[in-house]
Amino acid sequence: MVTEVFDDIYQMEIPLPRNPLRAINSYLVRGRDRWLMIDTGMNRPECLEAMRASLKELAVDLDRTDCFVTHCHSDHIGLVSELNTGKSKVFLNPLDAAIIRNPNLWTEMAAEARTHGFPNPDRAVEKHPGRRYLFSGDPEFVSLREGDTLPIGKYVFRCVETPGHTPGHMCLYDPEARILFSGDHILDTVTPNITGWCCGGDPLGEFLESLDKIAAHDVRMILPGHRNLIPDPLRRIGELKEHHRARMQEAIEILAAGEQTAYQVASRMAWNIDCPRWEDFPIPQKWFATGEALSHLLHLERTGRIQGKRREGKAFFSL
Repeated sequence: MVTEVFDDIYQMEIPLPRNPLRAINSYLVRGRDRWLMIDTGMNRPECLEAMRASLKELAVDLDRTDCFVTHCHSDHIGLVSELNTGKSKVFLNPLDAAIIRNPNLWTEMAAEARTHGFPNPDRAVEKHPGRRYLFSGDPEFVSLREGDTLPIGKYVFRCVETPGHTPGHMCLYDPEARILFSGDHILDTVTPNITGWCCGGDPLGEFLESLDKIAAHDVRMILPGHRNLIPDPLRRIGELKEHHRARMQEAIEILAAGEQTAYQVASRMAWNIDCPRWEDFPIPQKWFATGEALSHLLHLERTGRIQGKRREGKAFFSL
């Protein structure tokens, strides 16, 4: 389905089969002699079929279409090889490009998950959609960083680095039109997954700082990577910050029972999933939930509200 959401800006809804997010919003911006695509969908036949139908409806020439990828997750970057004719550019922040170029990425993530109490992480990695539906081949990426611009048609988009969801997550902002392509940084009705599996540090802390960064911009409409457009950015930013504040408080209350791994904490947190017990969660959902719990625990540790320690190859957290 194709919808013109602003002058010369078209939203394409690309299905994500058997995925809780249901679909991704891919966007096309029409210029005088070129197009700019923002995010693509997973590398799977259902996504490619829907994408090609939308491109045909808009009479898009892929030889004259560049692609800006907000971040390295497969639902946003998976089709870049299928869509690139060799005459186009694929723009990506170099931090995220380095992640997906890392040949040891999934082995390292499985090892980190094992440290935090996740059982059989190799099985979870094997089923992970980020691994199964990533692009084929070896596409070439053009690096963009904070403050770089992408002019297309009547728009001049500025790159805004918003680490958190991934280290190199990046939004596009047009100050004159006051619109922001937010990727997975800000979503409506669902909260972006902030995981502690990848790259260490304090991803939740970075995410919260990135929310404040966007709040300082004059934005009248957010065009997100999933679900609905967001006409009141400050309201949604406030809701996301409150969500994570409540999540951290929940983790602290769980730790009142004694030291635990991230996997144990995740198993005791409340999750919006149609499963009555933690034991019934599909492995991919346990993976996402544990990674999210870990990001909250790492931020609480970084800010001095809980303690973390390692013992016999396992990481534990306590008050």
